[in-house]
Amino acid sequence: MDMLNLYLLVPLAPLVGALAAGLFGKVLGRTWSHRITIALVAVSFMASLAIFQDVMAGHLFNGTVYKWMASGDTSFEIGFLIDRLTVMMMLVVTFVSLMVHIYTIGYMQEDPGYQRFFSYISLFTFSMLMLVMANNFMQLFFGWEAVGLVSYLLIGFWYTRPTAIYANLKAFLVNRVGDFGFLLGIALVLMVFGTLDYASVFANAHNYVNDIAPIPGLSVGLLTAICILLFIGAMGKSAQFPLHVWLPDSMEGPTPISALIHAATMVTAGIFMVARMSPLFELSETALSFVMIIGAITALFMGFLGIIQNDIKRVVAYSTLSQLGYMTVALGASAYSVAVFHLMTHAFFKALLFLGAGSVIIAMHHDQDIRNMGGLRKYLPITWITSLIGSLALIGTPFFSGFYSKDSIIEAVGMSHLPGSGFAYFAVVLGVFVTAFYSFRMYFLVFHGEERFGKAHHDHHGDHDDEEASTDHHHGLKPGQKPHEPSGVVTWPLILLAVPSVLIGFITIEPMLFGDFFLDAIYIGHDHHALTEMREEFHGAFAMALHSVTTLPFWLALAGAGSAWFFYMKRPDIPAAIKHRFEIIYTVLDQKYYFDRFNDWFFAGGARAASRFLWKFGDVKIIDGFFVNGTAKMVGLFSGVMRGLQTGYVYHYAFWMIIGVSALLTVRTWFV
Repeated sequence: MDMLNLYLLVPLAPLVGALAAGLFGKVLGRTWSHRITIALVAVSFMASLAIFQDVMAGHLFNGTVYKWMASGDTSFEIGFLIDRLTVMMMLVVTFVSLMVHIYTIGYMQEDPGYQRFFSYISLFTFSMLMLVMANNFMQLFFGWEAVGLVSYLLIGFWYTRPTAIYANLKAFLVNRVGDFGFLLGIALVLMVFGTLDYASVFANAHNYVNDIAPIPGLSVGLLTAICILLFIGAMGKSAQFPLHVWLPDSMEGPTPISALIHAATMVTAGIFMVARMSPLFELSETALSFVMIIGAITALFMGFLGIIQNDIKRVVAYSTLSQLGYMTVALGASAYSVAVFHLMTHAFFKALLFLGAGSVIIAMHHDQDIRNMGGLRKYLPITWITSLIGSLALIGTPFFSGFYSKDSIIEAVGMSHLPGSGFAYFAVVLGVFVTAFYSFRMYFLVFHGEERFGKAHHDHHGDHDDEEASTDHHHGLKPGQKPHEPSGVVTWPLILLAVPSVLIGFITIEPMLFGDFFLDAIYIGHDHHALTEMREEFHGAFAMALHSVTTLPFWLALAGAGSAWFFYMKRPDIPAAIKHRFEIIYTVLDQKYYFDRFNDWFFAGGARAASRFLWKFGDVKIIDGFFVNGTAKMVGLFSGVMRGLQTGYVYHYAFWMIIGVSALLTVRTWFV
């Protein structure tokens, strides 16, 4: 097969599956809908593997597939850039998507929207592939908006529930804020460079290093402005502070999409975009510092929120926020390949954790409160061991995939000399303890200790998160019922995701970080690039893991997991006492730092107040009062005066004629 046709097959196969299940789902039925969509995503994955082999043989591609429109000297085109960064993303997206498609058969088997769900997740896969394969900003923006649209549809999949509608509207609006910045950045690129093609923009970027952005009232470097505007788009899509508020609420969608969108693909689009734009970001130290500080705030402070969550999916959601912060910090440290490496390893173990949480939710009859679980290890052996693997990878246990990428980020930030790197290093190191603590708090409460299910639900004293504790139909086990392992379509994806969660980091760290894997795809070699120092200290994946036991992150992770075991298995009275003693801090965390309250008060309340003012002053007083009623009153007043003059008496008219003639004669004498 011609390679161009193979490139086209990768995104178009899931699109055909989405159209088949979406338009003809009722005719095809449930079984054929999932067979067709899964088969076509599998075709996309196999084609991605073939392209990967071709790229590794040295065959890269950057060209136009379809010219959509020309405006003056600017062309708007659909084109593909196939390099090593692209094929890595293609493999991650298609593999995780395939696992999620298979898993969905078991998770959504009783849902009336079965075919619609398969259509949406296949459409999402198509959108994400168009984004990562783009060779120009227009196609990037198309994929960017398309994944946002499909995520809106998936978060609000259960559209009869008010909480789901609120969550998808929130995600949509917050992403619009980020996308507005992203669109301004693309517009500035087009204005300055006269093209939207990546290669042309990157080749000419160094000519604009000393230029000032055409922003009235601000003296900002042109490339700094472009990079920060583009990164604002990434802040929305990759849920960075302060545009992070949509991601925890997005857990309202079914669990499979949490794994697909909010762990492995959509939220990593921003990370991928910044890595792709590395030739621009490398030319602005200010933009890199901004990126690093935003990432550090997200990595640390979102991790704190994971400690107090009791909804199993929300714990994993805050973990995702924190890990996205780690990736962003790496981008800010110029360690783009490290960020993308963590993106890849994280995709596998985070998808594993979300699908493991979904397996627990199925077994618990859709009760998501971890306080109603405990002792599930003996009932769900496959879910237990795969969730343990995912948790060990997440906290950076030596030899697991998460260790290699997470430790590399900490190392890269420690060696960075950019402004803000000191704070960022503190945040990512402390984040290791926090991550280990909340991850193993959840693990121990779910799989170990006393069995708390099948009883009347505990009274949790009206905790705020009780209202949110269930996002997938809160039922729970009835007294006497025992949980059991779900069917093979649920457990096999867990096993297949557990394998790369253990091995992928060990196998790929050397070529990806210290070899030439990303040489043609990501900008490497700047003066303050941390990898140059890391390369000298790296003596192989095995030696790196052995050396880590003498480092601070290893002992912090061990301390976090050990503290969670002691607090929740041995002395559960201690967390209760801490919560009571530091109630103010708990309330701040429970209220998510009051961001939602502030947004409701300032943005939503401000919009309502502005609307009320425009209605009362603009509509009622100006438009209705002055222009509509005011003009009518003026006409009426004038008519009343004129009517008073039209009396019908001849002597009145004669009198006004005499007055008029006198006035004319007087005026005439002035000018003669």
